[in-house]
Amino acid sequence: MSILEVNNISFAYPGKPMVIEQLSLTVKSGERVALQAPSGFGKTTLCKLISGYLKPSSGSILLDGYAFAASKGTANPVQLIGQHPQQLIDPLIRVHASLEEAAALQPDVLEALGIQKAWLNRYPHELSGGELQRICIARTLSLQPRFLIADEISTMLDAITQVRIWEVLVRYCAEHEAGLLFVTHSRALQDRLATRVCKLAEAYR
Repeated sequence: MSILEVNNISFAYPGKPMVIEQLSLTVKSGERVALQAPSGFGKTTLCKLISGYLKPSSGSILLDGYAFAASKGTANPVQLIGQHPQQLIDPLIRVHASLEEAAALQPDVLEALGIQKAWLNRYPHELSGGELQRICIARTLSLQPRFLIADEISTMLDAITQVRIWEVLVRYCAEHEAGLLFVTHSRALQDRLATRVCKLAEAYR
């Protein structure tokens, strides 16, 4: 079993007050933890910190007790799926190239996510937000991360596609004993998916 630990971290954007201050939480492999807090409470910032897109001002982020030098990129065992997929994929190369630079294409994953072959030869701006989100999810899963961080990933999707992508993610976590930390404003989705709810206000020391 792996454990992702966030130990007493703090963070502030330059010239701004603290967004996160002395926060601690843990996620174990196999857990699906819903991160719950009001809007503006730092959920997206926390997701970016854990996945290496931002660096904490203080504190540590550990994987199995070791600082794993979190950094965004394909080598990171903790991968972010964000709410704005266009920010997580290179706009200058075709979709198939973005997928292949991460890992070999996995036809079963593409099929499970409903990704059409025609999409692969397009540029990101030629896809809808929902289509691009599925590409980003396929790219992330091809890296076989040990922990997934999902920040409001299905808000732009229709109900059928939402069900489809969450089924794929839950199945991935079960098959790979991966942990999932997710943010959603849907109480129904939270109740259906979460094995545990972390109330962010209560995670502060």
